[in-house]
Amino acid sequence: MSSTKAKPVADSRAIINEIVLPNDTNSLGNMMGGRLLHLMDKCAAISAQRHANTVCVTASVDNVEFQAPIRGGDVVVIESQVNRAFRTSMEVELNVWAENPKQQTKLKSNRAFYTFVGLDDESRPVEIPPIQPETEEEKERYDAAAKRREIRLVLAGRLGLEDATNLREDMRAAIQASPSHS
Repeated sequence: MSSTKAKPVADSRAIINEIVLPNDTNSLGNMMGGRLLHLMDKCAAISAQRHANTVCVTASVDNVEFQAPIRGGDVVVIESQVNRAFRTSMEVELNVWAENPKQQTKLKSNRAFYTFVGLDDESRPVEIPPIQPETEEEKERYDAAAKRREIRLVLAGRLGLEDATNLREDMRAAIQASPSHS
């Protein structure tokens, strides 16, 4: 891990608010998914760059689920933070809400995890500072980020399942709890 001093999660937090205009919507009056992904990528990049103090690029995007539509006229609220930093990459969590100013409602729209890599002036990966989780929620997100990273690496063929150390206990518990092992 980097010899740089660990940084708190709070230093990486970013929030983007944007009103959804007619040009941002599809024929159903909902915000277009591609437009939302664009804003999410920008918000995540801000968090990554705040944490790494360098230019960062998107390496992967995990499982973006559109749980609820964001309608024209709503305010889309995107919040991001770095959950965990690895050697040259970091996981950024994004949470998205649709705010309806007239009705004074706020509805969770989606959540996603992006992986960013910090780069030097020659576009080579650089070591980035570790994250120092401070709250219980940050510690849980920190631990879960290691498991998600291993899943990404296993699925990409870059890590063998037997080497997924953060997943072993979960896998063992799942196997023991299954009906065939009772």
